[in-house]
Amino acid sequence: MHSQDKLFDMKSTYNIIGAVAIVLFMAACGGKSELEKKKAKLEELKTQQVKAAEEIGTLEKEIAKLDTSAKRPEKPKLVVLTPVTTSPFTHYIDLQGKVDAENMAYVTPRGAGGQIRAIYVKQGDYVRKGQLLMKLDDAVTRRQIEQANVQLNLAKTLYDRRKNLWDQKIGTEVELLNAKNNVDNIEKQIDLLKEELNMSNVYAEIAGVAELVTAKVGEFFSPASAAQRGIAIINSSVLKVTANVPEAYQTKVHEGTNLVVTLPEDNNKSITTKVSVAGKTIDASTRSFYIEGRIPGNGGFRPGQIAMVRIQDYAVPNAITIPINTIQNDDKGKFVMVAANENGKKIAKKRPVTVGQLYGDTLEVKSGLQAGEVLITDGFQGLYDGQPIITDAK
Repeated sequence: MHSQDKLFDMKSTYNIIGAVAIVLFMAACGGKSELEKKKAKLEELKTQQVKAAEEIGTLEKEIAKLDTSAKRPEKPKLVVLTPVTTSPFTHYIDLQGKVDAENMAYVTPRGAGGQIRAIYVKQGDYVRKGQLLMKLDDAVTRRQIEQANVQLNLAKTLYDRRKNLWDQKIGTEVELLNAKNNVDNIEKQIDLLKEELNMSNVYAEIAGVAELVTAKVGEFFSPASAAQRGIAIINSSVLKVTANVPEAYQTKVHEGTNLVVTLPEDNNKSITTKVSVAGKTIDASTRSFYIEGRIPGNGGFRPGQIAMVRIQDYAVPNAITIPINTIQNDDKGKFVMVAANENGKKIAKKRPVTVGQLYGDTLEVKSGLQAGEVLITDGFQGLYDGQPIITDAK
């Protein structure tokens, strides 16, 4: 009896759909005077059509449930399962940095400079602090010292004579004092010339390796040209890594923040250190601030190498994490598919989750999953809540 009623309802629905078509045809053929009336009638029939379509869908579902002859066992879907566990999770800021020497110095003359007469070091040599590296032309200064010594001898002779006369009560005290003052002035002049002479010797300011020796004998060497044509000494016993951090992370990166320094061109050799210097100002052109961290010189790192710098800005000791590709979205938010046992069979269950930080392909789950549950990590595409699953193709 119920089946006949449902068939009758379906026929009624089809009659309504047919009526819609007739009305459309009549509306096309009717006069313009009845246009508004027919439009209103059309809207009414369309509403009835939508309602009828919904009733048809409901009836079809009910018929499918009642018609046992149409039911067939649903084939389970093959999936891969991974137990949910807790583990440390760390988020990093990935930047490009550079390895530099903590102590690096370009050799410069202490005076105005001069023409190079001799170079006593070659590239790659180890030098001590205070070692003589270069000799500049000093001929003019030496001649000035010789002339000053002649003047000094004459001044001393005049002073001695004035002194003898003064002892004999001859002459004035002013004449004696002028003679003594002349001797003192020439001696001071000679001291200055000797200091200038010593400035023609160029010494190492720090101990280390002569990394660059580009100066040539005969060239003019001055403080202004030292960086372009000179000698560079590097002390590589202590190195540092430098990088520029975007200003968005200024509250997360400070002195003491953990760093992981990696050399991608050297089999990803890495070392862990801390931020030793964090800049206090933001560069206007790059909107970033400067940081550096010390690294030992015996770790295989070399000044000038490009390094990948990972700055730790977030860490959880016991976090639940999942592969990023297992997360799905619907109109209610994010969810994953987990495995559950129901009546002795494995089925898929939809589990809404709240997520946290993402690093690489690992996503932190804040809530919705617990350790001990089983996550579907492969074959989850297209699964629906309650669908049977298997983990063995056999």
